[in-house]
Order: sequence, then C-alpha cells, then structure tokens
Amino acid sequence: MSRIKVGVVGAGVGRSHVEAYNALPDQYEVIAICDLNEERAREAADAQGVENVVTSLEQLFDLGPDIINLCTPSGLHFKQTLQVLDAGFNVVVEKPVGQSLAEVDALIEAEANAKGWVCPIFQYRFGLGVQKLQHLMAKGFAKQASVGTFETHWYRGSAYYDAAAWRGTFDGELGGCLTTHAIHIHDIMCELMGPISSVHARTSRMLNGNETEDIAVLSLAFESGAFATSSVSLGSREQVSRIRLCFDDLVAESGRDPYNPGHDPWAFPNDDANQQARIADALSDFEPQTERFTGQFDRLHHAITNCTALPVTLKDSRRSVELLTAAYYSARTGEQVTLPVTSDHPFYSGWVEILKKDIAHG
Repeated sequence: MSRIKVGVVGAGVGRSHVEAYNALPDQYEVIAICDLNEERAREAADAQGVENVVTSLEQLFDLGPDIINLCTPSGLHFKQTLQVLDAGFNVVVEKPVGQSLAEVDALIEAEANAKGWVCPIFQYRFGLGVQKLQHLMAKGFAKQASVGTFETHWYRGSAYYDAAAWRGTFDGELGGCLTTHAIHIHDIMCELMGPISSVHARTSRMLNGNETEDIAVLSLAFESGAFATSSVSLGSREQVSRIRLCFDDLVAESGRDPYNPGHDPWAFPNDDANQQARIADALSDFEPQTERFTGQFDRLHHAITNCTALPVTLKDSRRSVELLTAAYYSARTGEQVTLPVTSDHPFYSGWVEILKKDIAHG
C-alpha cells in the first residue's frame, strides 16, 4: 500500500500531529497544513517539510488527502467533522469531538452512513506504562481493581489564557480543566477500570476567574464494584500527573510526568516476594510499541491496511463525553449521577449554554 496522504487542519497542536506522522515516513505523507492564519501555516509547513499551505477546508479537499486531521478549537470539532465526512473523507479529530452526547450520537450516525470513518485522538492511552499493565492483564494479572486515584495537577496562568482568546471560554473549549486537561487521564482510567456506574463532582473557578472551571474533584463508582477519585487543578506550581491503582494481586503506579502519565516509569509492586517475582517474570517478554501520537497513528495505519478496528473510536469519545456530561450536571446540582446518561437527561443536548447562563446570572 502506498503512503497515506494526510492534511492537517490547525497549526497549533497540529504541529505535534505533523511531527508524529513524519516519524512514520513509510506509512504517511503530510501533504498540506491548513490554518486561517496563512503565515502561521506556512511557518509550520516550512519547519516540518510540508509542501502545501491552504486556508480553508474546501481548498484542502481539492488536494485529495486520504485523511483530514482536525486540530482546531474544541467548539469547531463537531461541525468540521460532519463537513469532512459529508465531503467523503476520513477524519482524525482532536478531543472532544462534540459538546454533548447528542452531537456524539449524531456523529456516530453520520459515520455509519458515510464513506469515511472517524478516529478521535486519545494518545495518552498508548504509553509504555499502560502497555505494561495491559500486558500483565493479558497474562491474568490485575483482574479486579478495588480503588484508583488519578491526579492532574498542572499550571495554567494568565500567559496561557492570553495567548488565545478562546481559551477559558465555553464557546472555545466547551469546558475547563475537565474538558481540556483531565480528559486524557480519564480516558486511561476508563481503559483500565472499565465502565463507570456513577459520578459525583465538584468544580470551581477560583484560580483564574474565567468562564470555565479550573479545579475539579470527582468520586466515581464502576460497574466492577471498584471506586476511584480524580483531582484536577490548574494552579499547581509543581506540575504532576499521577495514577495509582490497587488490584487484587498488585498495585500499578505511574510516574509523575504531567504530560505523559501513561509513559514509564510505572511500578507494579506487591508485598509478597513470590508474587513480585511472578510479576517480574510476566514482564520479561514485554515488547514495547510506539507511544502517544506516533503510537496512535502507527496503530491507525495497521487498522487501515489490515481492515481491523480503529485504535480509538467514536464510542470511546462517547464514553468520554458521557463522563463530562455527568460531572458537569453533578457539579451544578450537587447530585450523584447514575450512568448511562440517556437522551432524556437535562444535559444530553449539552451543558455549555446552561452553565454560561448560570455564570451570567451570578
């Protein structure tokens, strides 16, 4: 199969996507970068060795890519994904894919009736540490989780928000630290702990005074019977992401890298020396695969060429948006929310306009 041609839309985080595609030169060719700011697009293209620069999706369509990769502000993802599907192209799209379960369900229906497919971005789940835990799970370890803790303690001050007017707004980002920052660690959480059964959340805007939340805590129950907590802050002067999971036969604990919690070093301790030896033996034949964006795109290429399931699907995105829906509703009402969130839920069609009105009315 010849190299898959990609057009990347958005010269911000899109640069990281281009870099990841370029790391797989036998599999992909980035043929164009699209951005409303032509100068920024040209700068990114020159830096990454990309030939074409365009300023609209229509111009990108004319170049005939196999995949259109959307790295635009969150509030544009749903509309642009539909536009690309309607034009007959495949879509890779940054998170979140929509601002409500209604929008995600509409995308699932559109994909089912379209020529192309949609692969959302959740690159953190492909880290080496997560790979090791999944390797252990495949060998029969870590069958039952009892409790997990997830920390996303980052720093976002005025310089971050001043760099783009849409940051810190519901129209631009659809939410704050839950939607934009902790969404990745929560994807890892769901990958490792399974379906969520209930959520209780608290949020605050105390740090930056923006529309969107910059502190959040979640208490979660899972269908397996396990519990978890997640704490999120954008005011941590030491930036850390951390995961700790207690299973029946081992503990899984991540490192502290704020922007790569799925990466090594992960530890899998057990107080029993014999069991610790069995864990070490089980890991002795672990073969690492590629990580992060490159890891997702590598797996995507394998799926395309072998006609297998995509590495990330719209169902994964639905799970993510369902958690956001439950969390924002719980934080607003003080109620525990039971999942699944159905179409008659008050936030099924979105939380953005409701929360904006709450803020406007003080």
